[in-house]
Amino acid sequence: MDAVIGSGVVLVLVGGVLLGLRALRRGMRRRGHGGSAMGPFDEIWHPAAHDARVEVHEQDERPAPAPSPDEPRGQRDGPV
Repeated sequence: MDAVIGSGVVLVLVGGVLLGLRALRRGMRRRGHGGSAMGPFDEIWHPAAHDARVEVHEQDERPAPAPSPDEPRGQRDGPV
């Protein structure tokens, strides 16, 4: 009887931790902070999401292209 109760307690604790991590991930993604905290978990269990996050992070770090010396000032994107 003690083994059944002990096993039940362990299962409830493990389930609670997993549900807590899932709620943390959802909340952090809504606020835009999920990349750093949940990155290792996504890398293990959802590699496609991790790869996409790495690509977005790399694109965010790229500098804006410099204007061409041949273009007049204010004409970079063409007429509006």
